[in-house]
Amino acid sequence: MFLVLGASGGTGRHFVSQVLADGHRVRALVRSPEKLAKLVGDNQRLEVWPGSITDETIDTDKLVTGVDYVVSMLGDVNAQRSAKINTAFVKRLVPSMRRHGVRRFLYQAGGLSRPYQGQLSSLLWGIRYTLARGYAGQHEDNEAVMEYLATEGNDLEWIVHRAGIGSDGASKGVLERSKSFSVATFVDCATYSYRLVMDDSAVRTCSLSCYASS
Repeated sequence: MFLVLGASGGTGRHFVSQVLADGHRVRALVRSPEKLAKLVGDNQRLEVWPGSITDETIDTDKLVTGVDYVVSMLGDVNAQRSAKINTAFVKRLVPSMRRHGVRRFLYQAGGLSRPYQGQLSSLLWGIRYTLARGYAGQHEDNEAVMEYLATEGNDLEWIVHRAGIGSDGASKGVLERSKSFSVATFVDCATYSYRLVMDDSAVRTCSLSCYASS
């Protein structure tokens, strides 16, 4: 059972489709269940929970009950301009994961978000403060999540994929964990994150992803 947050987003819908196609179950917390149904179709293995991470009445204990993997592909550029909504929710979610024995958590951050106690390359730093300056709130929220996981969540098997998400479209190749950066399609990011969440060697890493050379 995969709990997917952000399931109706660009990467999330591809991730859900791939997981379901492999015969796994998905529980998805989404603001618009009808939107997700249009994107991935009806499936008996898909359990949809209407709601938002900003809704403090969401019972995170019930949300994680019976779950094996938690995957967060959350992003709301407008809301994150004024509040660290992802961080606030992760701080509610992690204690519930502990109480219910759920250990594996993949968080998708942007490739321009700096890992805790790490650095961005001069190229990525330049892009962040020029072309991507409108996403400052998202970067800061992602960085707060990574700090929280690294300092208060090391009993969990957390993994951060610092994805270079570009746009929808056909696959452009296979992504690999890397120190360099590729702007990838949604489907390629989803495929990579699906592999990554089950990769024990990726636990407690905050790596970028890059297309493998042919």
